[in-house]
Amino acid sequence: MITAGQRGDSPQFEPVLEAIRVPRLGLGRPRKRPDRVRADKAYDSRSNRSYLRRRGIKATIPVPADRVRHRLKRGSRGGRPPKFDKDDYKQRHAVECGIWSQRSGPQVQQRCQ
Repeated sequence: MITAGQRGDSPQFEPVLEAIRVPRLGLGRPRKRPDRVRADKAYDSRSNRSYLRRRGIKATIPVPADRVRHRLKRGSRGGRPPKFDKDDYKQRHAVECGIWSQRSGPQVQQRCQ
């Protein structure tokens, strides 16, 4: 997906997940639903989390500190925090390293003077 440079990534969350096709090891059509989504704090929103729950996809997305403080300040009305697995989140780093190693070829950079 290509968008304007100043646009955020979070609005593209649903279209990107709709376009994902997970290939099967053997014969058969690819799956449309991944087992898990690992994302950074920018993707922690009610709409993204509800979309993942609707589709039955597990999420490993950390909650920003300001939202944690706000929830704690509300006390019992703040609700239950979303489940977060720190060990699983560490695997996100391995995925990003793999992506960057594929992109390490010649790159075009803009230079302004």
